[in-house]
Amino acid sequence: MSRRINRRRPFAAILVIAAGLAISGGGYAAATAAIQTEAAANNFTAEQVTEGKKLFLANCASCHGKNAEGTQNAPSLIGVGAASVDFQVSTGRMPGQASGPQLPVKEPQFTEEQTMALAAYVASLAPGPAIPSDAAVAPNGNSSRGGELFRTNCAMCHNAAGAGGALTEGKYAPSLMDSSGREIYEAMVTGPQNMPVFSDSNLSPEDKKDIITYLAYV
Repeated sequence: MSRRINRRRPFAAILVIAAGLAISGGGYAAATAAIQTEAAANNFTAEQVTEGKKLFLANCASCHGKNAEGTQNAPSLIGVGAASVDFQVSTGRMPGQASGPQLPVKEPQFTEEQTMALAAYVASLAPGPAIPSDAAVAPNGNSSRGGELFRTNCAMCHNAAGAGGALTEGKYAPSLMDSSGREIYEAMVTGPQNMPVFSDSNLSPEDKKDIITYLAYV
């Protein structure tokens, strides 16, 4: 009896190893597919990813790490998505020039083409929020409903009219009066600085469009 058990053990071990490889291989394939889907959502090309990596290494790696893994001076960018890069870089918040309670809006340091390349590179590292389409941020939703959603979820920081307001420790919720629909959408899905993330389970794409429509109205 003991001999039969011993003969079975190697076979059982092989089954366990095979199962483990199948699971890990499946997980790797799923992660790879998710990253490819993220890149495809914004129609990024391999050339953009390559150019974005060059720009990243020259301008961002000193703070965020050469693999975007983060350092003691700046957070990891793995999984933040193209939307976060587009929001931070196109508004001039990044690259940051000085330490402070939060990063201010300033003149962008990169062209739109360079910003898209940086976004493509970061999107290639791990799945994350994609840059929204023009249709998703068009101010043609329900402004009345958007006003209700904004007052419930956003007005306590940004003011009922989106004029902004002071927070604690020198921080502030910026005015939204000059923000584009794309910036507002990207802020909702990425939660920059003190802002919470509003995923689709919190605010659906339709909800976000209605909020953008309300802010365009006011």
